[in-house]
Amino acid sequence: MTECHAHISLITLGVDDLVRSARFYETLGFVRKARGSGEEVAFFAAGGVVLALFGWDHLAADAMVPSAPRPAGFRGSALAWNCATPGEVDQVLIRAAKAGGHVLKTARKVFWGGYSGYFADPDGHAWEVAHNPHFALASDGRLTLPD
Repeated sequence: MTECHAHISLITLGVDDLVRSARFYETLGFVRKARGSGEEVAFFAAGGVVLALFGWDHLAADAMVPSAPRPAGFRGSALAWNCATPGEVDQVLIRAAKAGGHVLKTARKVFWGGYSGYFADPDGHAWEVAHNPHFALASDGRLTLPD
């Protein structure tokens, strides 16, 4: 038997309206794949991982956890989108707002030496958009962490 090494292969977000959320992520530039999976779930190529959207109540039922009460504020997690330059950070935040997202924090220089801001998608999932001069980006957008 082989060992399954620790990694993240897929991130699933619970959403209220799959069509609206899929349109939002497509507008941001994510490419929808595996359309043969049906209309209950949407999968997007997202660099080294897959981003999936699934109905909030269906995702809760699948995990066997209550779907309510839903959090009204911060959910204790954020996804991240790293960019090669501070200007790209600004452009992603503008694109997210135009697509129907909400800017939570305008981009600015931050204490760790980078530049970042935050937006929320239509379902309130927080995304940090950052330029981190300490982490190299591969041509496909994947982070290269120093040892």
